[in-house]
Amino acid sequence: MTTPNTPQPQRKSDGKGWLDFGPRNLSRDNENPDILVPPVTDHGTMPNMRYSFSDAHNRMEEGGWAREVTIRELPASDELAGVNMALAPGAYRELHWHKEAEWGLMLYGNARITAIDENGQSYIDDVEEGDLWNFESGVAHSIQALDKGCEFLLVFSEANFSENQTLLLSDWLAHTPDDIVAANFKKTEEELASLPKTEKYIFNGTIPGSIEAEKRTNPNGDVVNPLTLHLDKIAPIQSEAGRAWILDQKVFPAAKTISAAIVEVEPGGMRELHWHPKSSEWQYYIKGQARMTVFNSNGLARTYDFSAGDVGYVPNVAGHYVQNTGDETLVFVEVFRNPDYSDISLNKWLATTPVNNVAEHLNLPKELVQNLPQAETPQPVIWFDKDKAAKKPF
Repeated sequence: MTTPNTPQPQRKSDGKGWLDFGPRNLSRDNENPDILVPPVTDHGTMPNMRYSFSDAHNRMEEGGWAREVTIRELPASDELAGVNMALAPGAYRELHWHKEAEWGLMLYGNARITAIDENGQSYIDDVEEGDLWNFESGVAHSIQALDKGCEFLLVFSEANFSENQTLLLSDWLAHTPDDIVAANFKKTEEELASLPKTEKYIFNGTIPGSIEAEKRTNPNGDVVNPLTLHLDKIAPIQSEAGRAWILDQKVFPAAKTISAAIVEVEPGGMRELHWHPKSSEWQYYIKGQARMTVFNSNGLARTYDFSAGDVGYVPNVAGHYVQNTGDETLVFVEVFRNPDYSDISLNKWLATTPVNNVAEHLNLPKELVQNLPQAETPQPVIWFDKDKAAKKPF
């Protein structure tokens, strides 16, 4: 059954399409208006570049949960994989390690991070909402929620990573002969009889005391480069319609594999037309609503809609923008499998290319080309509809 308010696959600009009488999933059509009715500029067949954590299997444990978006869920994402996890107050993501580098962003609450590297140097720190951490391949670590509990995003440097296939402390000992474990720890088998017989993964624990009270002496000392980064210590790039924090090894030396940018876009704003020359972009939408058109070679173009909790992907060097389509500030993170962040702005490119060159390419008057935007400082977030900013509800 259709009503006057039912979205229909009809495009007003050119009259194409017709009614859809069903069966159909109206909630999906409402979430994805630019897939139901693509802009006239979309062209060709392009892989899906969007997947929601809401559609991912959720592994439920005592003390928390975890769900993942990998190349299995989003086949276009061939460089990175992501995990969304939450822990109750005091709960652990148990001591473990893996061959992939791990980049983490705290979305809610607070937690304690511990780690040891290949030099036998240790690390311990507390992180809160907006803070980051990074563990390179093989670094053993744990995450324990503090008094607020926590939820966080993890991004891994391999697309086929699985949170269910990491190397866990409890699992290793359960699969090692008892006499070997006893000899290793210089204890008797009887003293170690209570060791776990299966993996613990996520489990409840006791909220720890202060770092000063809990930290143990390590003769090898602490790691040279801190494994956490507190966002309030980093100055963002202020733009006309938002701001962006560039988070690569220049400000976070411990992150030798993954870099990122956290972007805020005000209502009426957009992340400008640009591309990334060195790696593909893996996105996570933290707040708000957005749409993005991805342009690739052979004239391929497709537009996608995003809400909080969604993952987006942009292939290496593909042109794109991200537009805030909602009435609140859009917040999302761009993640790259490269220690150095890089992008190329379309505005900057055209503003620094000879005027006649650009004018003859675009069939535009030279006077217009001379007045194309050229900011003295980077402007990654610009206005699409400045009037909409005044309508933002407070």
